[in-house]
Amino acid sequence: MGLDMRIKRKIWVICAAVLTVGALNACGRRENVDEDKIFLVNYISNDEVKVVTQEYTMQADLTDPQEQVEELLSVLGTVPERLEYKPPLAQGFAVLGYELREGNLILDMDEEYRKLSVPQEVLTRAALVRTLVQIEGVQYVGVTVSGQPLMDSLGSPIGMMNTDTFVDNEGSQINSMEQVRIRLYFTNEEGNGLIAVNRTLVYNTNLSMERLVAEQLVLGPTSMTKNVYPTLNPETKVLSVTINDGICYVNLNETFLTQLNNASAEVVIYSVVNSLIELPSVNKVQISVNGKTDVLYRETVNLSTVFERNLDLVVNPE
Repeated sequence: MGLDMRIKRKIWVICAAVLTVGALNACGRRENVDEDKIFLVNYISNDEVKVVTQEYTMQADLTDPQEQVEELLSVLGTVPERLEYKPPLAQGFAVLGYELREGNLILDMDEEYRKLSVPQEVLTRAALVRTLVQIEGVQYVGVTVSGQPLMDSLGSPIGMMNTDTFVDNEGSQINSMEQVRIRLYFTNEEGNGLIAVNRTLVYNTNLSMERLVAEQLVLGPTSMTKNVYPTLNPETKVLSVTINDGICYVNLNETFLTQLNNASAEVVIYSVVNSLIELPSVNKVQISVNGKTDVLYRETVNLSTVFERNLDLVVNPE
């Protein structure tokens, strides 16, 4: 993904260092401060094992997203008061420019960015994304290197990110963080077919992959994915996910029984089943509600069934 050079703006992080440090010093004095101006700036711990936050009072006009982006990029490149925190934009690489268009903020880094270790790069992206999406008008953040897409460890473009890209990793030890790509099945507009969606995430490996898939299904498709719709009620709770002899047992609360849209019963069931069977550890799936399997889902599907993959419902996106 390249940047539009006509609207690309040069960022010189060190130029605003004095102003930024002064603003950081004011963070502790919150009297008479508009709460809307309080942002959580994300840094990297000096031991490079976690992302940490510090409050910052925005000086820019809250109605001007461009001005806020420039200010936060300056802050992210300036050493904070707490010296045990490392600014994500002060690691030997430079921001060449950025583009903000229709809620998507793309940061273009120079070639030095590629020299970051995998843990450094993951933490850097997490800090940048979590900080910048707080700006009203910024929904997603992307990273390019010299105008070229940033690739993940699997060789695929990382694409646009928001806070949901980084699953339960704030404060995690670096050796428990991993970048993965999962395949989820959501419904088409008619509710009679499944559409496969690939999603790249950074997550804490203390969370099982099976639970990660189940929880991502509940979250549903992102707004970046067109013509794809959720299958599960967003209020559904994943009570437990276990595996035994290749069978994945998914226990959901009663909200699972509440129909979300016009998705057929089969489409809902196999969105769960097919998504989980994409994992190499899963061959079959059984779904329970509050621990019970003697449930007739939507009066048609018996949940006592141990389900196998069904690709007959999969359709191509329009």
